[in-house]
Amino acid sequence: MKYLHAMVRVIDLDASMHFYCDLLGLKEIRRKDYPQGKFSLIYLATEEGEPEVELTHNWEQCEPYSNGTNFGHLAFRVENIYDTCQKLMDAGVVINRPPRDGHMAFVLSPDGISIELLQDGQLEPQEPWASMENTGSW
Repeated sequence: MKYLHAMVRVIDLDASMHFYCDLLGLKEIRRKDYPQGKFSLIYLATEEGEPEVELTHNWEQCEPYSNGTNFGHLAFRVENIYDTCQKLMDAGVVINRPPRDGHMAFVLSPDGISIELLQDGQLEPQEPWASMENTGSW
């Protein structure tokens, strides 16, 4: 058995591509449009052959999807959690659970999908992160 992907439904494809690709650094691996069904499937990964995130974009969906209680989060290992969180904050992304411990943070995608960021190794706690409070939920 081989793990393939996790799927999330997105409303604003441009905002989601900006978040996942420009801010988190994933790459578009492949895309398939289904005009008859009015939807697109976009597969993203850190690199070809790695597990993927499948973005499902239903073209006519305008209302936000509800987040099921059976879905937890997507997790990504990052080289420097402080640099990653700063880049996200500079782009207007709220850091819901700051990396106070130098190891873990949580943010939300434009569609409210919880994203866990995990430091590759451990960094010493640093300000302003060490004293930052949690915001919202994740």
